[in-house]
Amino acid sequence: MNPVESQQPESDKPSNISEQTDSKPLPPRKPWFWALIILALTTGGIVFWRAIAPSGQTSQPASAQQQGQPPKPVETVALATGNGTRRIQLLGQVESREQATIRAQTDGVVRRILVQPGDRVTAGMTIAILDDSDQQLAVAQAKARLAQERSNLARLEVGTRPEIIAQRQAAVKSAKAREQEAQDNLDRLINLVAEGAFSQRNLVEARATVDDARGERLEAEAALAEAVAGPIREEIAAQRANVAAAVAALNQSELSLQRTRVNALTSGVVQERQVSPGDYIESSGAIATLVAGDSLDVFLELPEELSGTIRPGLSVELSARALPQWRERATITGVVPAANSASRRQRVRVRLDNPPPGLLSGMAVTGTLALPSNRSGFVVSRDALTRRQDRWLVFTVVDGKAKPIEVEMVADMGQEVAIDSEQLRAGQPIVLRGGDGLTDGAAVRVMNSGS
Repeated sequence: MNPVESQQPESDKPSNISEQTDSKPLPPRKPWFWALIILALTTGGIVFWRAIAPSGQTSQPASAQQQGQPPKPVETVALATGNGTRRIQLLGQVESREQATIRAQTDGVVRRILVQPGDRVTAGMTIAILDDSDQQLAVAQAKARLAQERSNLARLEVGTRPEIIAQRQAAVKSAKAREQEAQDNLDRLINLVAEGAFSQRNLVEARATVDDARGERLEAEAALAEAVAGPIREEIAAQRANVAAAVAALNQSELSLQRTRVNALTSGVVQERQVSPGDYIESSGAIATLVAGDSLDVFLELPEELSGTIRPGLSVELSARALPQWRERATITGVVPAANSASRRQRVRVRLDNPPPGLLSGMAVTGTLALPSNRSGFVVSRDALTRRQDRWLVFTVVDGKAKPIEVEMVADMGQEVAIDSEQLRAGQPIVLRGGDGLTDGAAVRVMNSGS
């Protein structure tokens, strides 16, 4: 081959290279990308190996680490026997010790009401006024009757006046004259009838006239004798009784007039008003209700299982949601011997000698009653108990290791609790402090033991 000809094709290659340089070059491979892929494969292999490895191989380092931990310091106390105290929550309310309903003592229309709910009234204060027109009229009539009866009594006590005696003497004289005239007419008629001048009928009429005249004379003589003798003691006494009856009637009418002004008999605060101006109210109708704001009692309801077992003298701690800062220890002063009609529970009464400001009748009150438990057990501090799920546990120390004992809470007494279990014994050391996080068999070191 001619060397000149063999070099000719070489001259054609630059044109092909120029065509390749015109296209976009490929990006080079990055080294960190391969590092990420290797790291992911390594991590997945470790996780897969741990998942398929035997459980004994994985737990062995943890147990070895636990065995290497030092014993946990704890404080113990000797278990003591005792009876617990039950704390029973009682619900109740405040009631006013003195509550009075002021009622009208006479009929009438309410003219004015002088108090509103919440007003404080004192004894004797007027709270309502009734219309008194009828009572005014009754008083006037009673006064008139009394004046008349007193006048009659005065006339009897003074005796018969001379002019009355003279008047009655004249009446006797006139009656005698009429009788004599009637008798003379009768005598004449007797003769004329005998002669046949008059009939027998005229004679009968004349005799009747004589009898009438004689009766009038006798009546006039009796009146004259009464006037001369004067009133007797019985008449004076009867008239005095009439005067006393008139005085009583006047007093009753005046009392009815006074009762048109309704007054409070006791001091207190108006709790409710039952009438308004213009209402017609009958006697004994309610007008307003008063309560004594400084004389309060608390009535607490007992659970049914305590009915008939509570006696006066027991101590109870009182509190009210409306007064968060108020706590008072009081004594049960009375037990109601019947169940409440609404709740069907027996109630006890607690007297409040010094009720706090703001405690009002009708407020809800909670009472905490502490009763000795009928069941014996062991009394420990609340710090010795541990709650695990729904169980109560205490830890005892056996050969330097913690041992849990499930117990039953007999009574919750606040800082102390009463517990019971067949595994507990008097004097047994119980972990008092440091029991948090203890497990069965955990190594412990007793720092000091309480008695």
